[in-house]
Amino acid sequence: MTHPLLAAVGPVADAVGGTVVGCEELEPGDIPLRWEGAVVGGLRLPTELHGALDRLIGGVERELGRPLTELSREDKQRAVRLLDERGAFRLRKAVEDVADALGVSRFTVYNYLNAAAPTA
Repeated sequence: MTHPLLAAVGPVADAVGGTVVGCEELEPGDIPLRWEGAVVGGLRLPTELHGALDRLIGGVERELGRPLTELSREDKQRAVRLLDERGAFRLRKAVEDVADALGVSRFTVYNYLNAAAPTA
């Protein structure tokens, strides 16, 4: 039977592309998961960024309830804001890839980013 903490952390691991492992599978670099002082398992994060943007986009699609291309203009702006908050645009070629996922131009994504930027 899976420990409740490991079951609870599962969706988080999926969202970041990680894996929940049992105590017997822990490796150096895994994040130990403790329950009442005892290690009950661990979280293994991905070792490379490959697919990170796809995971971020997938998470936003799940959160907004549909593929990015099917969103209204306002929801596309919200999606860009969420992706920006989650660091998606720090990744190389992210604007181009997000534009493709949204079905809009790069210029439109830059406009959405500028609109979402706080004013001083």
